[in-house]
Amino acid sequence: MLILALESSAKAASAALVKDGRLLAQASQCSGLTHSRTLLPMAEDMLKNAELSLDAVDLFAVAQGPGSFTGVRIGVSAVKGLAWALDKPCVGVSTLEAMSWHGLSAGGLICPVMDARRGQVYNALFEIEAGRPRRLCPDRPIALAELAEELRGLGRSPFLVGDGAALAAAFLEKEGLPFRLAPDNLVWQSAWGVALAAQGKPADSAHELLPVYLRLSQAERERQERLAKEEANKSS
Repeated sequence: MLILALESSAKAASAALVKDGRLLAQASQCSGLTHSRTLLPMAEDMLKNAELSLDAVDLFAVAQGPGSFTGVRIGVSAVKGLAWALDKPCVGVSTLEAMSWHGLSAGGLICPVMDARRGQVYNALFEIEAGRPRRLCPDRPIALAELAEELRGLGRSPFLVGDGAALAAAFLEKEGLPFRLAPDNLVWQSAWGVALAAQGKPADSAHELLPVYLRLSQAERERQERLAKEEANKSS
């Protein structure tokens, strides 16, 4: 099976071609340009260099969240459009699960972390077993202090991956907790991880594929806060 995977949930964007678990090609960019400008052109160039067409793709995969609201929407919309136009199946996978595949060689406890702002990170924990990650908890927004206490209770050294890895490492170091920090070539989210996470999952139609945000956007939070204040003023 040939999978074309897209990852645009954070600052870095990437596209990958994976055939039967083997990486054929990958393109990535972390230039600060918007993913709407870079993601599909990057995928098109990668396919051209691999001498493959979109028609050869059996499955489209994408990181459907958590992550940047705009980035996740761009990736999901791109895959929905491709799957719809070509009448192909697609799969959305957890950004955190996709990152856990970066810890295969490290083994042990894998701790993907993404900077969620407002004193929180998006996180889940995984264990490498039989050559693949096994999920230990659901994706969640969690305060670094709460995550540190959970890791302290486990008494193990987590392998940190993701755009929030440096942030988590600094906090764990301050707390005197052991950790292993992924090297630069593994720390960032990647479409390769998305493709591996997609293997074996039930395929969706373009209509069924949706983003997963875990919490409200800043605009929606501010709207709710404003409505709550207005309601309070009416009651006073």
